[in-house]
Formats: sequence, structure tokens, C-alpha cells
Amino acid sequence: MNIAGTIDRPHTHDPEKQAPMKTSTHDFAGITPEDFTTVDARDSRQNRTREMQLIPEALARAHMHDRLREAERERRALRLAAARRMQRRAERASLRARRALAMAVMQ
Repeated sequence: MNIAGTIDRPHTHDPEKQAPMKTSTHDFAGITPEDFTTVDARDSRQNRTREMQLIPEALARAHMHDRLREAERERRALRLAAARRMQRRAERASLRARRALAMAVMQ
């Protein structure tokens, strides 16, 4: 049986033995075949494979971007908490200084 395979299920896995993909001219009235760039099955599969190989890299990049944003948010929250703690400490010190001054003036 001499049936040609599809891109997903090629008849042979050797790209050199596969026939190049061509567009049919009867589907496009008035357009010449020279207007199309023919892509053979190997290039199509190669592009798809390259894209598939880059998917984990893109996912890892997005994951790292999220982790960096989360870490920056956490650092900002820690700085804000530390600033509020220092502000309360400064206010208490200011109150102690005022009381000490009032006690010194009263005597």
C-alpha cells in the first residue's frame, strides 16, 4: 500500500525521503503558485519541534519572573514593617524625653 503520511504521522521519519508540501492551485483562483512559499514537511516539523523545545524555557522564565516579583513584594513588606517599628520606637523615645524635660522643669 503506497499511502503518503500526514505531518503528524509521516509515512517515513527520514525528512530527506518525504515529499515537500505543496499548495493546490485549484483552491485559489487567480493566484499563481509562485505567490506561495512552499515549506517542506521537515521545515514545518522542525519549527514545531523548536517551539516545543522552547516551551519549558518560557515556562521557567515566567516562573522565575513571578518568584522575583513575589520576593520583591516580600522585601517591601519587611521594610515597611521595620519602618513602622522604628517609628513607634522613636515616638516612645520622644515621649520619654518630653516627660524627662517636664520633670526637670517642675522641680
